[in-house]
Amino acid sequence: MTKETKDKLPVQQLLVPNYILWISRFLTTISPFLASRFAARLFLSPFRYPLPEREKEMEKNSIQKKVLVPSINREIVVYEYGEGDKTVLLVHGWSGQGTQLSKIAAALKEKGFKIISFDAPAHGKAPGKISMMPFFIKSIHYLDQVYGPFEAVIGHSLGGMSSLNAIKDGLSTKKLVIIGTANNVTKITRDFASNMKMNNEVASRMKKYLDSKFGQDMDDYSGAIAAKKVDVSTLIIHDEQDVDVKVEDAYEIDNELKDSELLITTGLGHRRILGNKKVINKISTFITAQSL
Repeated sequence: MTKETKDKLPVQQLLVPNYILWISRFLTTISPFLASRFAARLFLSPFRYPLPEREKEMEKNSIQKKVLVPSINREIVVYEYGEGDKTVLLVHGWSGQGTQLSKIAAALKEKGFKIISFDAPAHGKAPGKISMMPFFIKSIHYLDQVYGPFEAVIGHSLGGMSSLNAIKDGLSTKKLVIIGTANNVTKITRDFASNMKMNNEVASRMKKYLDSKFGQDMDDYSGAIAAKKVDVSTLIIHDEQDVDVKVEDAYEIDNELKDSELLITTGLGHRRILGNKKVINKISTFITAQSL
């Protein structure tokens, strides 16, 4: 499968085995209730994959350690990469890992920044089978206590939404960069159900089940809702051909931020955008620029 073909497929369709999709279709047909429970389990279960070649340099040359985040009683794996007086936190997306933003990390390392990233619970080398956005947010706050304050925070996809929520909840940083970040959680569940060959009824049942399970409306974590309480200077990057998160989400988040800049790319999709030289140069320039 070519890179161009992969860019046209949502990540779930790339990583989920065909038999899972068959079960999803079957359960949707016979019982939307059972399908919604099956979908919820899938929704909270990240997929692991072999380390890509482009991430091996960061993996090899970083200091790694497994630590417990007390507030969630879950372990994460922390990566320390480079040295410098100023520190940048990188937050990967769903089914990603601490080296996912390795090309961005390498560029910032060359600029003299120290990089902190992590495998979220049940991602990469971190133990567990289940994860969710609150785990990401709590992990960000924990890392801020240990390694912060951060000069900047950079988040991809779910990592961007988690970063917005962490700042809304009090995380202090000078700059924020979010890449391919989704806005509305309900829309995420519908897109997920569609990718899993399920329908909106199953998505709605799944969303209600998750709300009841965690005692909170998951839409409270939506990007644009968090953005209303974010004053940090923010760079929003999104590709027009992103099939995992529609570009409209970037505009919706941008509309709610008080100090933001929007960079819309073409032809990079949801994942290749992380390695694009022009995008990386823009991120470096944005972070190193002095605030007026």
